[in-house]
Amino acid sequence: MCCRHGRMPDRKPGWTARARRIRRRVQVWSKRHLPPGVRLIAGLLLMVGGVFGFLPVIGFWMLPLGVAVAALDVVPILRWLGLWRWRRTKRDRKGRH
Repeated sequence: MCCRHGRMPDRKPGWTARARRIRRRVQVWSKRHLPPGVRLIAGLLLMVGGVFGFLPVIGFWMLPLGVAVAALDVVPILRWLGLWRWRRTKRDRKGRH
């Protein structure tokens, strides 16, 4: 707290808050406008481009953005596989008894 006014000084949002907003905006846009398979490919391409971050136009910013876009498709696939495996083991256990 600032001892003069008795309240917190106003701060401008830092680069992390701005990066979060941009990442979220890209995730929402890609979820609305790109089909699931294309989102995964776009995310992978962004990650590959992020590896070449030393180049002028392609930058390291592409790596976390690619992970965020690809995660939109990977998480539901992992959930589906986990549910499928759970159902299979449940069915196998019923057959044994």
